Amino acid sequence: MPTAMKKEEEVVKTRYSDEELEEFKALILEKLAKAREDLLMLTEAYTNIEEHGISDTSPTFKVLEEGYQVLSKEENSRLAARQQKFINALENALIRIENKTYGICRVTGKLISKERLRSVPHATLSIDAKLGLNKKT
Repeated sequence: MPTAMKKEEEVVKTRYSDEELEEFKALILEKLAKAREDLLMLTEAYTNIEEHGISDTSPTFKVLEEGYQVLSKEENSRLAARQQKFINALENALIRIENKTYGICRVTGKLISKERLRSVPHATLSIDAKLGLNKKT
């Protein structure tokens, strides 16, 4: 086997190509748009809860309804905070695409599998690194 061909086989891919990065960018932008819509819906849900006309019903029902609204507001607020964190992670992934560092595991320095990035496009850890972290904690 010629030496040049042998060297070519030994080359390990250290980053995704521009075409692959564009594919991931499109996926992330799609998820980002959906996540922003969901955040808007959640935010509206916990900031604009109306009484739904319960003022003429029994006082007991009103207390139960108000308790439910408080619980619902708290839950929606938590969900909105979680959604904002997801949006931030997606935006950071877009920055990594622009810097051409997207898809590189921050622990091992190796490429994260395409399958993982398609499932979790904001991932910064390979499966091996993530499993390694879970064992330590």
